[in-house]
Amino acid sequence: MDTLDYSQLQKAIKSLQEGIHIYDLHKHDAALKDVLRDSVIQRFEYTFEMSWKMLQRWIRLYISPADADPLTKKDLFRLASRQGLIDDPQTWFLFIEARNISVHTYNEDNAKKAFDAALTFATTVPSLLQHMQEKS
Repeated sequence: MDTLDYSQLQKAIKSLQEGIHIYDLHKHDAALKDVLRDSVIQRFEYTFEMSWKMLQRWIRLYISPADADPLTKKDLFRLASRQGLIDDPQTWFLFIEARNISVHTYNEDNAKKAFDAALTFATTVPSLLQHMQEKS
């Protein structure tokens, strides 16, 4: 059986967490705050994309190809919850929403929502990675 290479997702998670750490160190610097926030949002965007695509590949490989395609992201996260890979699909639905608003419309309110989602995501996605690796 084939195996998945989780290294790129691991690197993306680490990059997101490092971005948040750097933001925390400099959040009181008015000149850097928005730039660092936007960096965290961008890191959230690509880490989220990578995580759901890795999840889809995991389901295709370890559950069945029919279950992986053509699922919506919400269906994918519901299935991941049933498989014990994530705790609450509703949380992941919020990540979908944050990802969508961060890409399609940019304003301060949306940036705040996406940034807040990124903070939660950074503490949630490592569990998905761990569960996929353990169940591989």
